[in-house]
Parts: sequence; C-alpha cells; structure tokens
Amino acid sequence: MSADSDARRIAEGPPPSELIGAPNGGEPEPAPPPDPPFDPLRLCIFATIALLGWLAGPLALVAFSTIGFIGYAKARRAGLTTSKCFLRDTRLVLLYLGALTLAGLWGTYALAARLAGY
Repeated sequence: MSADSDARRIAEGPPPSELIGAPNGGEPEPAPPPDPPFDPLRLCIFATIALLGWLAGPLALVAFSTIGFIGYAKARRAGLTTSKCFLRDTRLVLLYLGALTLAGLWGTYALAARLAGY
C-alpha cells in the first residue's frame, strides 16, 4: 500500500474522535437482525375451527361455545372484567357464548329430528 491509498482509506473512515472509546475497536456495529416475517398462525387456527364446525355441524358450535363460556366464567370469577374480544365486557362475551350454546343445542335437536323423520 502506498501513502496515498492509506490516506484515502483513512479519509473515508470515521473521524478519529469516533474511534476513541468506540466498541469493537472502531468497527461498525453489526446491523440488528431483521424482524421475522409475519406468521399468520391465527388464520390457520380459524380455518381449522371452521373446518371442524363444517364437519361436526351444531355439535361443534355447542362444544366450542361451551368451552369458551366456561373459560370466560372462570376468568370473570378471577377478576377479569375487560376482554380482548371485540365485545370487550366479559358479561357481553358470556351472553354471546351462552346464546351460541343455545343455538347449537337447538340446531342439534333440529338436525336429529330431521334425521329421525319427525
């Protein structure tokens, strides 16, 4: 290397004031890793629940809404008053899930009556 190339290399780098006390001996900090791509796991879960609902009909509605109702009832007894659900208030969520359970029970009864020929 010549003196001219050394001078150009030094001139292109950071000023000496930035090198004093700089981490990595003045080397630039490595770039932070990029954010991982969005994983649409919830969409897969929603599709699976829809498939189970389509296959099992009103019985799936009864099962899922009852599980949800029990979960929200336990959470409400433990002190949860606001939910991340669209309805926000846990009383409204419980009312909604209870109505879904009743609709699923009615649908199961109607389907059984139709299959039995009544």
